[in-house]
Amino acid sequence: MEIKLPQYFKFVIIILGIILLVWLLQAFKSVLVPLAFALLFSLLLLPLARDMERFRIPRPLAIFFCIILVVSVLGTVVWFLSMQLISLTSELDTIGQNMGDLVDKVQDYLYVKFGVEPSDRSVLIRNAIGSLQNITTNFLGSTISMTTGALAAFTIIPIFVFCFLYYRDHLEQFLFKFVTKDRRGGLIQTVVTIQHVVQSYISGLMIVIFIVALLNSAGLLLLGVKYAVFFGVFASILTIIPYIGILIGAFVPALFTLATTGHLIDAVLVVAVFMFVQFLEGNFITPFVVGSKVSINPFAAIVALLIGGEIWGAAGMILSIPFIAMLKVVFDAYPPLSPFGFLLADIDEVNHKKPGRISTWFNEVWNGIWHSNKKENE
Repeated sequence: MEIKLPQYFKFVIIILGIILLVWLLQAFKSVLVPLAFALLFSLLLLPLARDMERFRIPRPLAIFFCIILVVSVLGTVVWFLSMQLISLTSELDTIGQNMGDLVDKVQDYLYVKFGVEPSDRSVLIRNAIGSLQNITTNFLGSTISMTTGALAAFTIIPIFVFCFLYYRDHLEQFLFKFVTKDRRGGLIQTVVTIQHVVQSYISGLMIVIFIVALLNSAGLLLLGVKYAVFFGVFASILTIIPYIGILIGAFVPALFTLATTGHLIDAVLVVAVFMFVQFLEGNFITPFVVGSKVSINPFAAIVALLIGGEIWGAAGMILSIPFIAMLKVVFDAYPPLSPFGFLLADIDEVNHKKPGRISTWFNEVWNGIWHSNKKENE
């Protein structure tokens, strides 16, 4: 006997389910965040691992080589940024002196224009130093906590990646248990599409980061900014966080330039460089490289960014775009939820705009293993 529930009752159940899901995501953040990153890395490394297995390399050894490759690249980037950051601390004395001069200029301007009496510079500097000491103490404590958490995450993520890749056949059979045999083809196609979307996003993002890092560094070098390469790479890496990352990436070098030179025009020029690079990245680089592979409209991306940041913080902001793209693939594959897939879609996808040429070539090479495996199975 079928029980018919009122429509409003169904909506209440859905809302309660969403609330419960958000609570679970926050409650098990320490486990789910490493799992989410491991899933992305696993999908990215899967074609490479399969390609190595075709050359008679044992699966565990092939997976190990893939993980070593990723760890080496990320470790090199972290080492470079750390060395530059340590070297940057030598500028603290210059920054303090220039900040004092800048305070004098601001106070003189306020006195001439608005009649505001200047405060004692020594008091201001003493208060600033006291505040800096408090900030340093809090920052040191939080840094130790974050470092411990990061080390734990970097330890567990490779283990998760290894398990995902090693047990991928078992996980595939697990998914088959939820569908009948006549629907397994559609399930396989959905999984393959999700993998292609993730690979397109991550591979395209790496290319964009590399190009943006070159442009940022070149612009800052032309302006004579100290540690131009460090700030250029730092700002390009922050593009992982859509829309917000570039703002942080521009603010930090601009503030550093203002503090070291004491001239506002220099900081404005730094911001202008990042604005110009952001214009190129948003209108030419990303569309040309990534195309419409991750076809999420900006409104959906911003909402996903805010929700991800609210649930998982910075990690959620990084994971929000690829995961909402994966969610869109699921919506498109399941007819009752296809309107939500249409809602998330970018207008370029609706108009059947072609993807970027670089992305097309890169992903054809990267995903070529899928086509060869498909032909072998047939």
